[in-house]
Amino acid sequence: MIITVTPNPAVDKIYWVDQLKMAKETQDEFLTRARKSDTSAGGKGVNISIFLSRLGVENVAMGFVGGYVGHVVVRDLRDEGVTTNFVWVNGETRTNVIVLERGHEYVPIMIDEPGPAITPEEVARFLRRYKRMLNRATWVILAGSLPPGVDGDLYRVLASMAKEAGARVVISAAGDALGRGLLAAPYIVKPDIRETPVINGLPLSTRSEIIDAGKRAVADGTGIVIVSHEVTGDIAITADGVWEILAPAKTTEFKNFVGADDVLLGGIVHMLNKGERLENALRFGMAAGMMSAESDKKICSDLDQIEKHMETISINKL
Repeated sequence: MIITVTPNPAVDKIYWVDQLKMAKETQDEFLTRARKSDTSAGGKGVNISIFLSRLGVENVAMGFVGGYVGHVVVRDLRDEGVTTNFVWVNGETRTNVIVLERGHEYVPIMIDEPGPAITPEEVARFLRRYKRMLNRATWVILAGSLPPGVDGDLYRVLASMAKEAGARVVISAAGDALGRGLLAAPYIVKPDIRETPVINGLPLSTRSEIIDAGKRAVADGTGIVIVSHEVTGDIAITADGVWEILAPAKTTEFKNFVGADDVLLGGIVHMLNKGERLENALRFGMAAGMMSAESDKKICSDLDQIEKHMETISINKL
């Protein structure tokens, strides 16, 4: 069984617009009408849970939720067939707003709320639940930002507990949460580079920087480091070598890049969980991520289309 932990889930409100207008003088100038919109449960681990469930993979979504928006997150997950085991907190689960401007869908405008403040008592309640769930877990995916009030050491603690229980650990995060999580030597790390493209202070801008930072993390005990290098390309670093994964998709074909990176990671874990070789897992994950980016739906899970798209993905050992 796979556990996803999303400490700071959200409801994603996505707007598609022809042109985002910015106010300078009159009210007319800043009125932007959306062509369409979509509302759904979100957060990196939540997106992965939904994708896995659509593939028929048993998984449990954990984290903190609160208020009306928290009920929306839990309802959406359960409607997708995901088992939920969240800790309910005071305060309201956050709502994130995403604007996709025509022709620039590959650079979404994202406004993320901080989320509700979590108390030490609520963290302790979560840890008790989490420890019980680890008895059944084969994989644990720790994903996304930490809400206010949660110590930056949480991912390291959760990763250490999961490894002790015999589960493989995946971390997809940024900043201090990622840096401290690396101390537990997780099986897979995928840095969230949307805001700050670094691992432990090392930049991740160029191919050589990504490879150097990835090799440093692998030398310190991490099994696989996967970093998005370009819109249609990722780099994977392991003790056995470095691979560049490339998709032929054009940015003009993208309709909704929100969640595509989570689908990519979920696809990789799904294939490794099935016992597939890493290269095949990377190819499947990239194909799944690209299919999502080319779909209006936030999470595309058409297995036939993903497998067909796999044939177009190239993997080159550097």
